[in-house]
Amino acid sequence: MAAPTPPQPLPTDRLQFPMPPRYESVDDERRHRKERLAGALRVFGRHGLEDGVSGHITARDPEYSNCFWVNPFGMPFRHVTVSDLVLANQDGQVVEGRYHVNQAAFTVHAQVHAARPDVVAVAHCHSVHGRALSALGDLLDPITQESCAFYEDHALYDAYSGVSVNAEEGRRIAAALGSRKALVLRNHGLLTVGDSVDAAAWWFLSMERSCQVQLTARAAGRPILIDHKQAVVTREQLGGDLVAWINYQPLWQDITRREPDLLA
Repeated sequence: MAAPTPPQPLPTDRLQFPMPPRYESVDDERRHRKERLAGALRVFGRHGLEDGVSGHITARDPEYSNCFWVNPFGMPFRHVTVSDLVLANQDGQVVEGRYHVNQAAFTVHAQVHAARPDVVAVAHCHSVHGRALSALGDLLDPITQESCAFYEDHALYDAYSGVSVNAEEGRRIAAALGSRKALVLRNHGLLTVGDSVDAAAWWFLSMERSCQVQLTARAAGRPILIDHKQAVVTREQLGGDLVAWINYQPLWQDITRREPDLLA
């Protein structure tokens, strides 16, 4: 008896694949960025990335390029909604919203945004494994596929001068970041940037896990490095913001299905 004929492959145009949206208006784009910012803060809260009032994500407003949306000072990440977000100007003055902003944090973020007009979002938290690696004054080694995304695309800010509260310190941090996607702040933590909130959030989560893997591997033995050529090839395949955006979408779908109140 002949085997049944297998089903024919579906045309690829009938298959769904997430891609960054296009906007009909600046208001639509603003709403989208605010939704993604509130969602990213919820995701960070789930991952235990906040420590007291430390930790922030900023998103550039699509119309007022020198103003940035940020989480309210002192509000738990897991409680933030779209309507809670605060818009502050480059001097950290609130121009829309009901809450204060973390001035020390905003000073750094504003200078990074000013130095990098290509950047939409900046993420910084005092995560456990990021702080541990930063205390060693180390960069990520190319020991896994994921860490290769940061190969020669992150840097070390090799200084610590206490809580960053002045613009000059922010400018030095921005200069250390340069054109890269991420920065290890010595004795402090991690900072990542992206051309979308999704990308910046994904890079932070991925970098934090890469720090954890590196510290664990070193504690267990001597990690084997991926050679330079393959590390560069892997970075070119996985290190772009579009890839980060795509990788982040399962987290976005999960948080909005579980906690739809964040969109309020």
